[in-house]
Amino acid sequence: MFTKDFFEVFTQIIKSWQVIAVAVVIFLYLKIVSYVSRSYHPPKQSKVKIKKEKPAPAPAAPPPEESESESDSGSNDELGLEEA
Repeated sequence: MFTKDFFEVFTQIIKSWQVIAVAVVIFLYLKIVSYVSRSYHPPKQSKVKIKKEKPAPAPAAPPPEESESESDSGSNDELGLEEA
């Protein structure tokens, strides 16, 4: 279908510096336009709804406070041990 001469001319045209330079310029132009459009218009948020966390329920009653006599007994109270 293609003749050998046509194929050689076609490859020479594709490899010419003018075609390569124009392709590079077009590529850079598209990259710059894409960057600028993203900076002016941030991406839209997805339509997936984010589940909101429910606040933790408040404790019903505050924990009982220790009296001074219990805290003076020593380190056994911290471990939950009783004195014999």
